[in-house]
Amino acid sequence: MATEMRSNKRKLEDDVTAKKKRKKQKKQREDEGDLDVEVGVNRAFERMDGQLLADHIAQKTTRFGTELSPIELADLYISGNAFKDTTSFEKPRTLENLPDFLEKFAADGEKLDQATKVFGAPHTLVVSAAGLRAADAVRSLRKFQTKKNTVAKLFAKHFKVEEQVAFLKKTRSGLAVGTPQRLIDLIENESLSLDHLRRIVIDASHIDQKKRGIVDMKETLMPLVKLLARKELKEKYTDPQNPIDLLFF
Repeated sequence: MATEMRSNKRKLEDDVTAKKKRKKQKKQREDEGDLDVEVGVNRAFERMDGQLLADHIAQKTTRFGTELSPIELADLYISGNAFKDTTSFEKPRTLENLPDFLEKFAADGEKLDQATKVFGAPHTLVVSAAGLRAADAVRSLRKFQTKKNTVAKLFAKHFKVEEQVAFLKKTRSGLAVGTPQRLIDLIENESLSLDHLRRIVIDASHIDQKKRGIVDMKETLMPLVKLLARKELKEKYTDPQNPIDLLFF
């Protein structure tokens, strides 16, 4: 009798393990189906509303932030209400369509080709995973650049922090493109102002040849969430008077 009970228990455990394995494999197949390596896009972000994005980022943060305490992880959590729903954008999320994406979710009557009146205080931040990708993003936004509105290059590739500090102190930029850690550095040394910021756009759909995007690597995900979870930003995401839109492209 005891032997039979142990056998049944083992069988039940094996069934549960097999079920979990099948579920995991199904999820992996679904995820793989969203990855278009030829175009370099993870199409899953096209379907994610605010709560799905919040859950996705929280899961990634927990996975990569193993050295953080529960309190520290909680501080990095961003509510689903903070994310702007962009599921209505129907074009592929490639850089050639980034200008259209920005215009679709801009405020009525807002002109993206106009800089703010304050040096180093853009209205739009685009955050990419790496310098080369950020440079490509800058080129895709040239339609918004004018003599009075320079698209700021705030990433490490070929640019020293000191050069960017000098640039921000004397230049009016409506749009800025950067990588997470460099943006944090420029904010913390008070060169990059968030006072006139109206939106942060995360270049999330892009994947490299290894099928990794900005939220798939610890070295980019952790600085990204630390940037997005800054107190001065979190307070503004749901501010009814002067909100900062958080958009995942």
